[in-house]
Amino acid sequence: MIDKLEYNTSREELIIPEYGRHIQKMINYASSRESKEDRNKLANAIISIMGNLQPHLRDVPDFQHKLWDQLFIMSDFKLDADSPFEKPSKEILEAKPDPLAYPQNFPKYRFYGNNIKIMIDEAVKWEEGDMKEGLVFTIANHMKKCFLNWNKDSVTDSVIFDHLFELSDGNIDIRKTEETLLDTSVLLRPKKKYNNKRPIRKNNRPRKRY
Repeated sequence: MIDKLEYNTSREELIIPEYGRHIQKMINYASSRESKEDRNKLANAIISIMGNLQPHLRDVPDFQHKLWDQLFIMSDFKLDADSPFEKPSKEILEAKPDPLAYPQNFPKYRFYGNNIKIMIDEAVKWEEGDMKEGLVFTIANHMKKCFLNWNKDSVTDSVIFDHLFELSDGNIDIRKTEETLLDTSVLLRPKKKYNNKRPIRKNNRPRKRY
């Protein structure tokens, strides 16, 4: 009996471990059968067992389609059986996705984040007036706060105005303004923590009502 013991180190790696080794052995056995009639019969039986192992997915759309796809994947696409659905392609499954481009368009000032650039681009589209001026200074104050969160040292308003001019491609220029941004102590003021717990009364007796 000791000679027939199996250890995980000597077993083949499970393709979908959630179904366990017994399902994997059933699929391997079905793939090895020479008769297609036997393979089809075994495949349908295995699909039924796989469905019983995951009853919580029965209400999921295309549940049967998912089971058949997993059956062929677990057979390493070697099972030649008739499926009510289109068989998955090994090439498509193993294809690597195209690398995603880095979404940041201004890596020089990453500490500002992408949302700042979106806000600046939107501000450029606005018509000149008090609304646009208010938006521009709101963006500038937020830029100053982002800068201070990245670098705790103080930063002058002129640095923020220069960065705003650069990030807007020269469309927003407030470098000669006499307005000042919010002070560092205001921008980095810690938020107050609110305690939602009700105070515990020492005396639990109800109050007398007169």
